[in-house]
Amino acid sequence: MEFVIATNNRKKLEEIGRILAALGHSGISLAAAGVAAEPPENGTTFAENAMIKAAAAHKATGKPCLADDSGLVVDALGGEPGIHSARFAGTHGDDEANNKRLLYLLERTPYAARSARFVCAMALVMPGGAALETEGVCEGRIGFAPSGTRGFGYDPLFYVGEKSFADITDDEKDKISHRARALQKLAEELPGFLAQQGAAAPDAPQEAAPADTLEAPLPIGAEELPE
Repeated sequence: MEFVIATNNRKKLEEIGRILAALGHSGISLAAAGVAAEPPENGTTFAENAMIKAAAAHKATGKPCLADDSGLVVDALGGEPGIHSARFAGTHGDDEANNKRLLYLLERTPYAARSARFVCAMALVMPGGAALETEGVCEGRIGFAPSGTRGFGYDPLFYVGEKSFADITDDEKDKISHRARALQKLAEELPGFLAQQGAAAPDAPQEAAPADTLEAPLPIGAEELPE
């Protein structure tokens, strides 16, 4: 199945697209589906924000739309940065500043108390409005300094065993990451979910954007997107 992936974050698009391909599915970006803007993420949980994004993309396109909301939960910080992970230091998407703030706040915290987890909520909204939600979690610890050159976000500080997410290959990460686990669950639940919706699907109303607002779908990465 092909999904509209409700994000304009190139790195997240690449990762979700890569995982979907391994699971036998595919995706196109919001831009390829003719949608320029993303809705405000004003939910109070990862699941709420994921559904806000998936529902908005479906309203604009009428297509099966998939969205994730994910972040880092640090026990020593009472669960922060949580849903504020992308703007932890004040500016949305400033990975370097976010990592620096995290290290500063944990400066006096011993390694044994640096337990943390990446959490990913995945939401799928189908034509007609039926929705499916899954969650994936990856446990780890926060290191004392960044390590590695791969990944994005907090990956250089998030250690699973002896290596950070930025130290391991894409294939290695895709076997254990929170996002991969959420998508794996979605792929496992999708056939039963679609079967349940099958009887009503042909008669279900479908919302679609006006034809002149849509562009021909392009593969992920083929369009110009912000970093």
